[in-house]
Amino acid sequence: MIMNIDQHWSLEMRRKSILVGLVLTSAPIALTSQTTGAPDPIIEKIRAIGMDSSSTERLAHQLFDSIGPRLTGTPDAKRGNDWLVRTYKSWGIDAKNEQYGTWRGWRRGYSHIDLVYPRVRSLEGTMLGYSPGTGKKDLTATTIILPRFADSTEFVKWLPGARGKFVLVAAPQPTCRPTEDWQQNATPESKARMDSMRAAVRAEWGSRNVRGTGYSLAIGTGELGLRLEQAGVAAVITSRPKDAWGTIEIFETYNLKAPAIALSCEDYGLVYRLTENGQRPRIMMNLDAQLLGEQPSFNTVAMIRGSEKPDEYVVLSAHFDSWDGSSGATDNGTGTLTMMEAMRILEKVYSRPKRTIIVGHWTGEEEGEVGSKAFTEDHPEVIKGLQALFNQDNGTGRIQRLGGGGLPNAAEHISHWLTRIPAEFTSKIEFRGVSFPAGGGSDDFSFACYGTPAIGLSSLSWNYFNYTWHTNRDTYDKIVFDDLKWNATLTAMLAYLASEDPTMITRERVDLAAVAAAAPQAPPTTAGRGGRGQPTKWPDCVKAPRKTEPRLK
Repeated sequence: MIMNIDQHWSLEMRRKSILVGLVLTSAPIALTSQTTGAPDPIIEKIRAIGMDSSSTERLAHQLFDSIGPRLTGTPDAKRGNDWLVRTYKSWGIDAKNEQYGTWRGWRRGYSHIDLVYPRVRSLEGTMLGYSPGTGKKDLTATTIILPRFADSTEFVKWLPGARGKFVLVAAPQPTCRPTEDWQQNATPESKARMDSMRAAVRAEWGSRNVRGTGYSLAIGTGELGLRLEQAGVAAVITSRPKDAWGTIEIFETYNLKAPAIALSCEDYGLVYRLTENGQRPRIMMNLDAQLLGEQPSFNTVAMIRGSEKPDEYVVLSAHFDSWDGSSGATDNGTGTLTMMEAMRILEKVYSRPKRTIIVGHWTGEEEGEVGSKAFTEDHPEVIKGLQALFNQDNGTGRIQRLGGGGLPNAAEHISHWLTRIPAEFTSKIEFRGVSFPAGGGSDDFSFACYGTPAIGLSSLSWNYFNYTWHTNRDTYDKIVFDDLKWNATLTAMLAYLASEDPTMITRERVDLAAVAAAAPQAPPTTAGRGGRGQPTKWPDCVKAPRKTEPRLK
């Protein structure tokens, strides 16, 4: 059929208006009704194995208690990769480690940090990731506070006086009580004063130009740490407390000589006040660490080969790396175990899938989705034949939301799959319809930017962002195993249904600009973790760095 320009324009505008309507009217949708007919025997078997004979507790003990955190480039990350391969092979699933590049290597040992004057106290703290150590020797020095400078020239003049000292570079928190505690217990006047004090601290210390130095701390010590190291400081002391009891974020440094440590909110405040009041506190550190240079970095990939359509793929996705202030249990160990357990279940009840089922355990996610980006570049055949990718990366809670990732046809397929899943699962899920593509912050972005069906499995919080995300408290005991086995079972069902689906999901994209224009009350963004925010354009793919790429700002 040949159309003139006016006819084509009219049809195109009608098509766009329909797609915009799908996005604006289909989310969230509570799923309660199921199709009638005989139950699917494979679904019933998946449910029985996943809920009644889960292996998640055993796997969690092995991964979090025995292997521990999995910082990219470290021996522990490689031990974890090898454990994944052995485990999958013991289940009869083909698995391998795929090197995608190198990353700076580092071995974490112990961190002993003590206040030795004006009184003796062991301090709660640890090295930042990739920090140099002290050669297993005691390093003792007085502390000095990074002052406020009029400009970077004044900072340079100050630097010689910091030589040989431990420099405090983080904000002194006016309280270590979480906001929730102040809301519940403080008088309105007291709460208002504390809010004002906190705001002032953020304004003073929160800029990329830290206190007028002209340098940034990035997420650890950044370029400011390198400049202080160049000036001969003995160590850098920081603190990034969460709005919660006893939790701090543990990130990274690029220092090569001067150690960088993070102290708890309470102990950082203690040292800061002693320093501020002229009591010349002394701290002794004994830190065991080893910088290893560039080391091979790997994704672990396991596969159940498709029997009818081996060149079409269902991908289970979860990053395997973690920050190493604790065990990396909920970020993203629980996502890892969800996908492992789903594969174990599928091998038992669905060992000859129609489409190839792959699980990708990516490293380098915390450095910017490095491993998953590299996989998409190295495996264009998977991008071309991708039926659906399911990614989980926000804690231990049960999956409660999913959507079509900005693809209307994906939403149609998912909606149908959900009618095949028992109500005990779907009644707890909000189906978000067409939704939006992932814009960054987790590995579904690496696939969504190509316009593929990349589906984020968003979980219930369980105070994830305040208590376990990137913190010193992300440990085995924070896992909710009832939710974890529920997630693995649901994921196995979704993978089975995506594999069995007689048709492929098409790649037609929703018009994000039109959606944003039709919903001006939603603040537009160009990116968002797992679909947070409302993007105005499709995300652009970003090339994976194949060696360490410093993040100093």
